[in-house]
Amino acid sequence: MALLQGKVCIVTGGAGSLGLASAAEFRRESGRVMLVDRDPAVLEAAVAKIGGPGGDIATCAADVASTEGTKRYIDETVSRWGKIDVLFSNAGISGVVAPVTEYPEDVFDAVMAVNVRASFLACKYALPQMNDGGSILITASVVGVTSDPGICAYATSKHAVIGLMRTVAKEAAGRNIRCNVIAPGPIDNGFQLEIEKGITAATGRDGTKLLDSIIPLGRHARAEEIARMVLFHASDLGSFTTGSVLMADGGMHI
Repeated sequence: MALLQGKVCIVTGGAGSLGLASAAEFRRESGRVMLVDRDPAVLEAAVAKIGGPGGDIATCAADVASTEGTKRYIDETVSRWGKIDVLFSNAGISGVVAPVTEYPEDVFDAVMAVNVRASFLACKYALPQMNDGGSILITASVVGVTSDPGICAYATSKHAVIGLMRTVAKEAAGRNIRCNVIAPGPIDNGFQLEIEKGITAATGRDGTKLLDSIIPLGRHARAEEIARMVLFHASDLGSFTTGSVLMADGGMHI
């Protein structure tokens, strides 16, 4: 039997590389996937990349940092397929690269809204609509357990979701709902490239090459590699893992 046979799954940040790669894995394993992102046209193009429309996939354009947007994508999922089995809170933004003393306050607030508030809202409103035995996954980052100069908003937000995850893991354990954080290192995608442009501007060194030089495996991840970890812990294969920070960083944190 497929790993997610008939399971109802939500993926936020669904049009990005990791969200889309994870949705493709869920779909291959017979899951039903609600893909959530801000732009309807981008969502439509994303669905086309992973096999096109079908009864096993739907989209919802929503501001994941708003209560109204969160309730909408959860309600649309439940009304279409029934209660939720997998919540992958993956939406995120990186902010800018700047010292704490120069960091724009509005950018800091925006990063915290998308990276932290959105995951809080997802857990708050999805948990009552989840089946017992389900799985919640939140995307953090290697800088959720480390940090570097210039990324105060991003690093703070990724540390914060680890605290959120550990709280939810304890609160939901009585229903056998697991909650874990996926902590990727650099992924070869457009989101990461924007971060590396900031690193290049701040240091005068090629940001991509700099990061590769400090990753023990010597390269960026492919989105599909991280998505396979997401699938493992979304499915019953990860049935005894909860409250964990699941590193997928090529050894960058060691």
